[in-house]
Amino acid sequence: MNLSVKIGNLELKNPVMGASGTFGFGKEYEDFLDVNEIGAIVTKGVTPKPRAGNPGVRIAETPSGMLNCIGLENPGVDAFIYDILPKIKKYNTAVIVNISAGSVEEYAEMAWRLDIDGVDAVEVNISCPNVKEGGIVFGTDPKAATAVTHAVKTHTKKTVIVKLSPNVTDIVQMAKAVEEAGADAISMINTLTGMAIDINTRKPLLGNITGGLSGPAVKPVALRMVWQVAKAVNIPIIGMGGIASAEDAIEFLLAGATAVAVGAHNFIDPSALKVIADGIAEYMQKHNIEDVNELVGALQA
Repeated sequence: MNLSVKIGNLELKNPVMGASGTFGFGKEYEDFLDVNEIGAIVTKGVTPKPRAGNPGVRIAETPSGMLNCIGLENPGVDAFIYDILPKIKKYNTAVIVNISAGSVEEYAEMAWRLDIDGVDAVEVNISCPNVKEGGIVFGTDPKAATAVTHAVKTHTKKTVIVKLSPNVTDIVQMAKAVEEAGADAISMINTLTGMAIDINTRKPLLGNITGGLSGPAVKPVALRMVWQVAKAVNIPIIGMGGIASAEDAIEFLLAGATAVAVGAHNFIDPSALKVIADGIAEYMQKHNIEDVNELVGALQA
């Protein structure tokens, strides 16, 4: 059986990867699974300068999900390049670096700095405030998303994946905008904005008040959005949002995703990526499917 898939110029040995923000930099999971056996490592978000993240409570459990407001805590791009990358580029798997920034110029600089050996692709997180434009979020404005995508593409030879926010009126419009700007692939969805309240203290559970909702609760929304976008664009999609089993992953493939990323479920089962990849292979064997790409977009509707 063939489990390999292509995302832009990137060939993955199988279609399962860890979603950014839930898989650290990969090395944190060495005790739980063989990182060499997964499709790719998608790093936690890296920014131009180190970030301490948000103060107060950053994670809260919700029914069938999890809220987080980590605030992009990370050591910054210098520490990633000189301290972390040498330790993770030894793996026999793709390294996709998730990048965030506050301006188009900073995104361009990040792309240029990460156009180096050991980095196979960049995942552009456009769900960040555009500091120079008065707080517009790149991921909700097609023109801003276009500008970021174009800037990144012109400053790197690596595969460029743009991560879309679900907190928009029309995600298809956003997907088309980044495709036209040169994105090699799309990853979706990022977290949905939500909140939770402690009724005894009458205070929000999160220090930031609102946070990003992930986990099984968001899966139907994510699946619908992947299906909509897959019908509208011609570039590969990495589907994510509530994937907790091989069955979940296969649903995303049938809806049109070429690959999948597993997020919150890594905290429940740190060996989940291998379990899900094996489960996809078992499904293929059971249904006499020789190539996993036969499943992509095979929904009969």
